[in-house]
Amino acid sequence: MNQTPQNGLATKINRLRKEKNAVILAHYYQTADIQNIADYVGDSLALAQWAKETTADIIVLCGVHFMGETAKILCPDKKVLIPDMEAGCSLADSCPADAFAAFIRQHPGHTVISYVNTTAAVKALTDVAVTSTNAKKIVECFSKDEKIIFSPDYNLGNYLNSITGRQMVLWPGACHVHEQFSLEKILALKKKYPDADVIAHPECKQPILLIADFIGSTSALLNHTTQSAKNRFIVVTESGVIHEMKKRSPQKEFMPAPPNDSSCACNECSFMRLHTMEKLHHCLRDEQPEILVEEEVRTKAARCILRMLELS
Repeated sequence: MNQTPQNGLATKINRLRKEKNAVILAHYYQTADIQNIADYVGDSLALAQWAKETTADIIVLCGVHFMGETAKILCPDKKVLIPDMEAGCSLADSCPADAFAAFIRQHPGHTVISYVNTTAAVKALTDVAVTSTNAKKIVECFSKDEKIIFSPDYNLGNYLNSITGRQMVLWPGACHVHEQFSLEKILALKKKYPDADVIAHPECKQPILLIADFIGSTSALLNHTTQSAKNRFIVVTESGVIHEMKKRSPQKEFMPAPPNDSSCACNECSFMRLHTMEKLHHCLRDEQPEILVEEEVRTKAARCILRMLELS
């Protein structure tokens, strides 16, 4: 039987992975073919944990740029590659390090907590990093009267304030994917399928969180669909995670929540989707593009990530 182009690429990638002692880490928001060939698939916290523990010489991070930076910060002795260097993050871009440094100066005496969806330079200004999986737990490690700055996602920070009773000062950043979901269209889907659970990521706007049946990180949403007795879900996050949801619960139905843009039925991160099997093959073959982080920045940024891992 003749190999398809994708099968041929998979064979080449597997050979290179073995020859170079490389590990492929992929985020749940990657396309199905990338997820299927990865050694590990997970959310931001899991990717950081796997990067820290791997014995591979090369880490290929199929995610966005800040995830590659996180891997490099934790593994300075390893070569960290990303299939497409243009795979950025609108949320990380919404918090430039120089502007954030000025923001911190305007709020002296505050502990700085930053979502992991930030650049290495912003992490270097941060006391402790969080992911959506561990953010509530880490925020609650601090006393109720602790003065805290939270960056960069305003929606996540606002949600954390509401469930922890804090009054953290919030940086006004946002993720373009989670900002674009249409409340009106989600309500219309819920009306059509009243038995469906609306499950939402806390990066969504407050009106959507208020009508959600379950709110959680990417991994929490995934676990909820596995454990829930419900058989139908409206998924209000990047639609790539539905691939893993279907793998774990093939008998259940998953509907991607629509964005405001009426031209498409689901909401995808254009940055995450820049990676392809072809680019992954070229990346392993050429060992490029490589993620590099200036050592002074890396050392400062490592402190907040390691503190996060300890508190997790």
